[in-house]
Amino acid sequence: MKKMLRYLIPLGFSGVLLVSHALAELRIATYNVENYLIMDRRVGERWQPGYPKPEHEKAMIRQIITDAAPDILALQEMGPPEFLAELRRDLADAGLDYPHTVHLSGRDPDRHLAVLAKVAPTEVVRHTDLDFKYFDQRELVKRGMLELTFEDAAGQEFKLFVVHLKSKYTVNPEDPDSQLRRTREAEACRNRIIERTLERGVSRFLVTGDFNDHPDSAPLRRFYQRGDLEIGTRVPATDSRGEVWTYFYAKHGQYSLVDGFVASAAMLPLIRDGRGQIADAPGALEGSDHRMVYVDLVE
Repeated sequence: MKKMLRYLIPLGFSGVLLVSHALAELRIATYNVENYLIMDRRVGERWQPGYPKPEHEKAMIRQIITDAAPDILALQEMGPPEFLAELRRDLADAGLDYPHTVHLSGRDPDRHLAVLAKVAPTEVVRHTDLDFKYFDQRELVKRGMLELTFEDAAGQEFKLFVVHLKSKYTVNPEDPDSQLRRTREAEACRNRIIERTLERGVSRFLVTGDFNDHPDSAPLRRFYQRGDLEIGTRVPATDSRGEVWTYFYAKHGQYSLVDGFVASAAMLPLIRDGRGQIADAPGALEGSDHRMVYVDLVE
């Protein structure tokens, strides 16, 4: 993919020296890297307590990322900051350098949101205070939400919001598949997105991540519209065979579409062909039970 990149010398987010080369094309990806952390897990035929993500899984994840070579990579199920630093270092050794990193630790003590970027965000906001009413109490959005602002070639800004909604696992018999909780999380994220964009006159934004539900579900619909207010449209994506699934639940042998992008009306025309791509390299599921989804922004 031919690009003209805006090269940066990173001085931390408090200062970045820009070398003026316009960014003509920008690839943005989302990828749930499936428990890139230390946890109790099955490795081969043995159950291993307190075990890191196996090296062969990490190698496949690096291959998926380097094959797609996104300029901005939103990650879900990342471990603590040192694991993000490890992935960044390993990718650099493979020839793919990300000078800018953002990590968000939400209420979930294990699985976090993160972003690797070749271009510097002009603003980073970590939303860890998103709360909602859940039965008779108030809860926080478990993984929080990341907000990053970037500039395009014309010097106009757009925002990228990264989410990872509650999984279908639940211990509450009153909320099968955590449908209600996931919907309330989506509402809390959606309301904050509106505050940070449409209510401030910002019309160009993307919402991306692992929504843990299908495109027509109640949680996803929260990102499309609130009352009469149009918010965004799901960006369709397919793999090289025309298949649309992004997650494989091995226990049930079930394929589903849970990852992707929602684009605002002003953002959708900037996406090449109005659609995304699902990475489907051979053996992709050996690294994660999710598949990467990416879109190309063009001017």
